[in-house]
Amino acid sequence: MDKKETNLIIVIINSGFVDLVMDAAKAAGAGGGTVLHGRGTGNKEIEKLFGITISPNKEIVLIVVPNKIKDKVMKAIYNNAGLDTEGQGIIFSLPLDRVVGINFNHFNKDDEEETHTTDDIKNGNQE
Repeated sequence: MDKKETNLIIVIINSGFVDLVMDAAKAAGAGGGTVLHGRGTGNKEIEKLFGITISPNKEIVLIVVPNKIKDKVMKAIYNNAGLDTEGQGIIFSLPLDRVVGINFNHFNKDDEEETHTTDDIKNGNQE
């Protein structure tokens, strides 16, 4: 899949709220995600500006989705775990140039579009 077809949704959320993110993402059609642990470096000026307390312990959720469901997944995550919730999640996405090792076939049930497997990429069969 090329960059017009896949996106990486990144969610930075307070520790302990990953289930809210993943429940919303899966309900909107995402398959799964990867969770990384992080530590924020927010400062007091940002806390005053937004009127929120910034917890230094964060979890970063990475979710690869086809472009056609990106907005739906992001909206579901924001409604469930966005900045106005206890999880105080920040959500953004980035286009991906190439994805190898993820099976997107369940997203293409109604599409005639061909997808490439990891073996196709390794063998140079990407046409």
